[in-house]
Formats: sequence, structure tokens, C-alpha cells
Amino acid sequence: MIRAWFDSHAAAPAASPGRRIEWTRVLPFIALHLGCLAVLWTGWSATAVLTALALYVVRMFAVTGFYHRYFSHKAFRTSRAMQLAFAILGASAVQRGPLWWASQHRHHHAHADGEHDAHSPHRHGFLWAHLGWFLASENFATRSELVRDLAKFPELRFLDRFDALVPAALAALLYGTGEWLAFAYPGLATDGAMLLAWGFCISTVVLYHATFTVNSLAHSVGSRRYANRDRSRNNLWLALLTFGEGWHNNHHHFPGAARQGFYWWEVDLTYYGLRLLAATSLIRDLRPVPAAIREARKLP
Repeated sequence: MIRAWFDSHAAAPAASPGRRIEWTRVLPFIALHLGCLAVLWTGWSATAVLTALALYVVRMFAVTGFYHRYFSHKAFRTSRAMQLAFAILGASAVQRGPLWWASQHRHHHAHADGEHDAHSPHRHGFLWAHLGWFLASENFATRSELVRDLAKFPELRFLDRFDALVPAALAALLYGTGEWLAFAYPGLATDGAMLLAWGFCISTVVLYHATFTVNSLAHSVGSRRYANRDRSRNNLWLALLTFGEGWHNNHHHFPGAARQGFYWWEVDLTYYGLRLLAATSLIRDLRPVPAAIREARKLP
């Protein structure tokens, strides 16, 4: 039903377990990809491309730093007001609400590459691990029992239920800003449709597939430093693309750390950003990687 596009509680639960795609929820996902083709008519401008790049950077940091390291793993502490701000920024990435994201990720760590892992490429194949799993009915609902610590905040429950609200507001803001720029600064050669195509559709789709590689490629391609029970791997190129998430074998070795690049030469852009936020006192108590854990269980 169309209502399910705006209210996640309106979606019917899966009738039975298994790989049943929820096509009603898939349509907006497909439409977002098709929206990228609008650039064939809108063209491009430096302003539009830079907007797309900026939104990729901000939202990738929001997903990796806030949705992942904060909401999923509590790798640092912050105030309730900043927690809400982080949740809104994370929601702008169009990857569902903070409770859903954290609950699914906690479930992944509990069952990584096992029978019940929703997105193991070794259990279900590359395509399912990359994008099929979150389009399935069985994974649509928030796993509430895994996020009771977060569900006590009504503002987070609201964002989780109406997970399309923030993305819709971002799309409207981009369109409105583009129309204003077309009127006030015509020399920028930008309008609402162009800014919507580049800043929302293209930026979001690229962000999607970069994020999805952590589930698909980071469990298949790269090196293994630690003898974890799962098949996670470290990959420099994925780490650069995802601001540090590519150090995935490190992460599965000690998930609670604020940094995933355990050594100075392992580039972790999200951790650098968190250090900057800590310096401004917006966040605090970044959880380190204890030296004894960092050196333990290494493969020959």
C-alpha cells in the first residue's frame, strides 16, 4: 500500500519467512535510480556537481559515524540534542530510520556469516547481500528487541516510523534552493530540477552502493588480519570509498571501537571527523582499541 511509503508501521508483516521482495517499498528505490537519468534533460553545472559531492561526504559520514559507530555500537557518547541531530543527518541518507538501521546491524554482528545473517554473501550470494536483503519483507520491520536502549527516546521512534520524512524534506529543500539560485544567481546555470537530479538522486544512489559494498564486498574481497568466526576482510579501496568502513575485519574483531583503522597507516576518515567533533565537545568518550585486543588473535 502507498501509505507504507511514508509510515513504516503501515507495512504488512511478512506472511512467511524467506526471500519475498516487498515490491510496494521497492518502487521508490527503483524510482530514485531512474531519477538519475533526469540529468540527460537537466544537464549539469559546477554548483550541482559540487552539491552532489558535498551531500555524499556529509551523509556518508552521518551513516558511518552516527548510524553505525554511535547508534549501532555506542562507540562514543553525546547529548540527547546532538543524538537527535545525528539521527536526522543519518536519516537524510535514505537508508531507513536509526532504530531499523542499528537493529539490523546488531543482528548482523550476532550472526555474521552464519545461517541467520540477513546479508552474508557466502550464505545468500552477492546480489542479495548487496541490496536484496533490505528489500525483503522479512527484514522490513525494526528488530525492536535489539534496540531497547534507543527505543526509549520518542523522537527516535518517530524518525524510525516516518523514515521518508527527512529524505522528502531534503529533496524539497534542494529543489527550492535550485529554483532560488536560478532566479537570484542565473550565472550559476542551476535550477531546481538540476539540483534535485544531482544533489538528491545521483548523490543518494552513489551513496547507496558505496554503503552496500560493506555487506557484499567487505566480506569477500581483501585481506584478513584477525581470526574472527566470520569472513570479514580489510580492503583499502573500500575504506577510502566508505570513510573507513573497509577495515571490516578490524571492525568485526572489536566492533565497539570508534576507529576502524586500527593502525596509523589505515586511513579512517570517519574517525578523523569524530576526533574533530570530540575536540569541539559535541561528542565525548571515544572508545579506543585496547592494545591487548588489537594484537590478539592475529593470523600468521
